[in-house]
Amino acid sequence: MAWKEVDPMEERMRFVLRATREEKVFSQLCAEFGISRKTGYKWLERYEQNGMEGIQELTRRPLASPNRIEGWIEEAIIKERQGHRTWGPKKLRHKLCERYETKKIPSVSTIGNVLSRHNLVRKRRRRRRCTGPERGNRTVPVQPNDVWGVDFKGWFYTGDGCRCDPLTVSDLATRFVLACRRTQPTVEGVKPVFRHIFGHYGLPGAISVDNGSPFGSRGVCGLTELSAWWCQLGIRVEFIKPGHPDQNGVHERMHRTLKHETATPPAPTLEAQQRRFDRWRKEFNEERPHEALGMRKPAEWYRRSPRPYRGQTFRKKYPLHYEVRMVRSNGEIKWHGTLYYIGEALHGMALGLTGNRTMGYKVYFGELLLGMLDGQTPGILRPSASEFPES
Repeated sequence: MAWKEVDPMEERMRFVLRATREEKVFSQLCAEFGISRKTGYKWLERYEQNGMEGIQELTRRPLASPNRIEGWIEEAIIKERQGHRTWGPKKLRHKLCERYETKKIPSVSTIGNVLSRHNLVRKRRRRRRCTGPERGNRTVPVQPNDVWGVDFKGWFYTGDGCRCDPLTVSDLATRFVLACRRTQPTVEGVKPVFRHIFGHYGLPGAISVDNGSPFGSRGVCGLTELSAWWCQLGIRVEFIKPGHPDQNGVHERMHRTLKHETATPPAPTLEAQQRRFDRWRKEFNEERPHEALGMRKPAEWYRRSPRPYRGQTFRKKYPLHYEVRMVRSNGEIKWHGTLYYIGEALHGMALGLTGNRTMGYKVYFGELLLGMLDGQTPGILRPSASEFPES
């Protein structure tokens, strides 16, 4: 047996017709139709005032919305979003509060609803938060210039078919972007950029980089000519664990914003692309509020390093009982009449050696332990800093 389908409109029509004929006591008629007397009187009154149109289903939208935002505010939200495609409701609200100090700006959730209503947001797949591996002895940045993040944003072609490799440098404590320059990913291409950055902002305490060229290598302690030069300037070089870009997560997150706002799509030429980088860097540092900074701008927090750069390098000083050897142009040192290969990245630099023939000799580049000379195997440096910690 099929279920009986009931049309609400037909039931209302039957109810009001029978109620007007007074076929039954009103309370009994309401009980027969399964409604309360209050509902029955409501439909009967609407029928008597407007006829059959009165019993039609009316919209549930309220007659007045006292909390509805004003039209000019909604237009301002849309305009700001169109000018900053990657900004979310929090950043947009902060910007509007700065611009309209005397006006009441709606909440973050209301701004989000406005963006959704105008199709100005897109849903992203929620990713599981990853805590990443332990940082180990890596420096946790607290003050400006404690640690700089350095990397090449993934290369791409501009409209004229030229390859663009953006080198980016940022202060991890304040999110301040110190440089975004297109250059060749080589020591010759990168070193002049850093001379300019060091000259303008001073020297950081540490630089965090990945293990790829021109920052890292498979040589002793992963050093290249570039990273060895940083060490000579008194800068600690901290390599992230291979395959774990999350250890440089602040810098990588900046790369995502850089890509969306400057290279989607790329500029027609390399020169035009660099102009985009320059404009973006100024906006990122001076206009874009950051939640990690309490919705302040990076330029409000960043200060130049108290360690100026004047083109000098520091000669490594070792304790008096250390023996000092200079690395030759071919990457070798001579020790007790035997040549040992250290690495061409350190040519011209002074190394300190300490130990004895029985236990072996530790080889230092400043405070960095490069490895061991066992005094028995000629020509071999064992690059095992973790196996031979300082005692």
